[in-house]
Amino acid sequence: MITVENLTKRYGQFTAVDDISFEVQPGSVVGFLGPNGAGKSTAMRMMTGLTPPTSGRSTILGRDYHALPNPARHVGVMLDAAAQHPGRTGKEVLHLVGMTIGVPKTRVDQALDVVGLTPAEAKRRVRNYSLGMRQRLGLAGALMGDPQVLILDEPANGLDPQGIHWMRQLLRAYADQGGTVLLSSHLLHEVQIIADELVMIGRGRIVAQGSKAELLGAGGTRVHSLDNDALANALQAKGFEVSGDRSGILVKASPEEVGRAALDAQIVLTELHTAGSEGLEQLFLSLTAADSREPQAA
Repeated sequence: MITVENLTKRYGQFTAVDDISFEVQPGSVVGFLGPNGAGKSTAMRMMTGLTPPTSGRSTILGRDYHALPNPARHVGVMLDAAAQHPGRTGKEVLHLVGMTIGVPKTRVDQALDVVGLTPAEAKRRVRNYSLGMRQRLGLAGALMGDPQVLILDEPANGLDPQGIHWMRQLLRAYADQGGTVLLSSHLLHEVQIIADELVMIGRGRIVAQGSKAELLGAGGTRVHSLDNDALANALQAKGFEVSGDRSGILVKASPEEVGRAALDAQIVLTELHTAGSEGLEQLFLSLTAADSREPQAA
């Protein structure tokens, strides 16, 4: 379990992380999302003891990271897959990790097998690895201690579609077996598939958090029918807020409530779904618009 309480980091007058609080429960994957520079990496560095907080605290398994006995045996961390000695082989990198944290030598081959690096690839120098191979090696290092918690910053960066699919299955299986996963990623579609809960951060502050179903369903219900004007009137008569556009009617109500209103009015529906099913990307863009580097449409 990860608990973050009022975590704040200031650099002079600049506040990188501003009073954030959330939890990651065992058996779940939490997507930690935000634009570049929003404070995600700084927050993760504070959780893992690499950056001291200005105020607030974070605990993992009920303790500060530094208070854990042999932290890597409890928490697998991958914050920068490029931070590996280029002159060593992949297998040497993992041997050093194993020696440092005190796991059997057999754990090296087990970790390599889990992340899909072949014996031939493990003998190659890291300088000759592709970005995707470095990501796999970084994840192998995080898994060496057989931890209960994973904290991963952009673990799918550089992976091809097959690798991304593999990563998704691996993390989902890890959580389903009781592990705790905090995952930062810009691959919103993948996060939407795998995450149970979402924490969105912008300009150092949390702008939204909750279960994926709650956040993606918060926009109401989008509906289309054979007679949208009659349907809109029927919904308004029941007290629901209704707006319309070319894609149909947007109703501040649940799909069940909309369906019952249409049934009462004997109107045939041709489309009915939560507005959030349009995707995490649209939610992300709307909540983090203030942080966008792109010019906003007039």
